[in-house]
Amino acid sequence: MSRHTVFIGLGSNLNNPLEQLNEAIAYLNAHGDIDSFECSPWYSSKPVGPQDQPDYVNAVARFNTSLSPIETLDLLQSIENNHHRVRERHWGPRTLDLDILLVDNEIISLPRLNVPHPFMLERGFVIQPLSDLVPELLLPNGKTVKEHVKQLDTSDLVSIEKE
Repeated sequence: MSRHTVFIGLGSNLNNPLEQLNEAIAYLNAHGDIDSFECSPWYSSKPVGPQDQPDYVNAVARFNTSLSPIETLDLLQSIENNHHRVRERHWGPRTLDLDILLVDNEIISLPRLNVPHPFMLERGFVIQPLSDLVPELLLPNGKTVKEHVKQLDTSDLVSIEKE
């Protein structure tokens, strides 16, 4: 059985975001097919897209799993659904957003899943916490995470103390 190292983005801006994220992290930590779970510091950030919504709380987590990338996606979407995630508008507010960013050093292009996440390099709220975990990680494009942080404006990120 092959094991994968997976990086996910976590975000929330509704219904007590810190509680939503803590519950998702606890669920992932307790899952039998996941181990070596590690989470970055949390950051508050302005929303992408419509600005008529609260700021987000974001983080990045890394874990090892025996689940395939699609099984991991299914697990993350079931956690979102358990947190009453509603997809009413593109980039709209959400109780919980769990996105697969990286799986090992794979490039995956499937109807339901694209890895690396297609927008991760454009988002400071993803790259900064990823850099907090693994600054020297070499991405499939040949650059390190640390190199990408230097290319982004992360001035809107505010570090948040974990509860």
